[in-house]
Amino acid sequence: MNTVNRQILLNSRPVGEPTAENFRLHQGEIPSPKQGEMLLRTVYLSLDPYMRGRMSDAKSYAEPVALGGVMFGGTVAQVVESNLDGYAVGDWVLSINGWQDYAISTGEMAINLGKNPSKPSWALGVLGMPGFTAYMGLLDIGNAQPGETVVVAAASGAVGSNVGQIAKIKGAKVVGIAGGEEKCRYVVEELGFDACIDHKADDFAEQLAAVCDKGIDVYFENVGGKVFDAVLPLLNPCARIPLCGNISQYNSDELPAGPDRSYQLMSFLQVTRVTVKGFIIYDDYGHRYDEFAKDMQQWVSEGKIKYKEHMIEGLENAPAGLNDVLNGRNFGKMVVKVNEPL
Repeated sequence: MNTVNRQILLNSRPVGEPTAENFRLHQGEIPSPKQGEMLLRTVYLSLDPYMRGRMSDAKSYAEPVALGGVMFGGTVAQVVESNLDGYAVGDWVLSINGWQDYAISTGEMAINLGKNPSKPSWALGVLGMPGFTAYMGLLDIGNAQPGETVVVAAASGAVGSNVGQIAKIKGAKVVGIAGGEEKCRYVVEELGFDACIDHKADDFAEQLAAVCDKGIDVYFENVGGKVFDAVLPLLNPCARIPLCGNISQYNSDELPAGPDRSYQLMSFLQVTRVTVKGFIIYDDYGHRYDEFAKDMQQWVSEGKIKYKEHMIEGLENAPAGLNDVLNGRNFGKMVVKVNEPL
């Protein structure tokens, strides 16, 4: 058991891709819980693309991490000490401890996973925020129907892999987009997508058009950039775009070079009546978590949903791990094992 609380703090705001100098490892005292609080010890830390946005002070849907503050992040932790009803020592808890060993919690934004969850880290992926994002974005905003063509960017990633598998369960034709032959093989052979196109290929746009010979009805957007450019002309009238993210631009501090195409884009969307809707999963759908959990747990238990984790070890490796996520170097949901279980 640690005798200090290691914390990774935001040392400075990055310009472009984060560097080691933007973070600082701090060792402080382990806090003590008051009445109505519990002390949590982080076992697993989730690394997700949205964290890059939290490092900037630009206006967004959430407050940025303060300079000198602990980096924000979802965690699976265990209760070390409890003065809070409903939580006992040893319970596993889905929480938001951030990038640190220990955190005090009042139980707000926390879910008790019990004493013996079979795969506790999965609460950060397929059974947590990424799976929930895929489920609601595809089914509520995308409204995917049997026989329609669904295209999924970052198809081997934590969100995209679930989007495609849920779309197959619903009877759609599913085309994934991923970076590299290995990821594309995994998406088709293991996850059951109908096809997967390597966005690194010189003829990527032509390959996508050939596979989507009847156009695209739902495009789950979490990448942007050249992938969106290839998808746009293939969208069918009344297509739907759940807008989850724009990872290709997260390290950019200015607009990409080239002409302003906003007029052409707006005209295209108006003429084709395409729906684009951004969403923030817990803000917009937190009240429907139980609906997701019931379906996803059933699909996982039946083997209809497969899941891949990319696990790294050591809190000190979180900054490099985040850059791997932002650059697509991870293969599966990126999770840091911070401590051994109690």
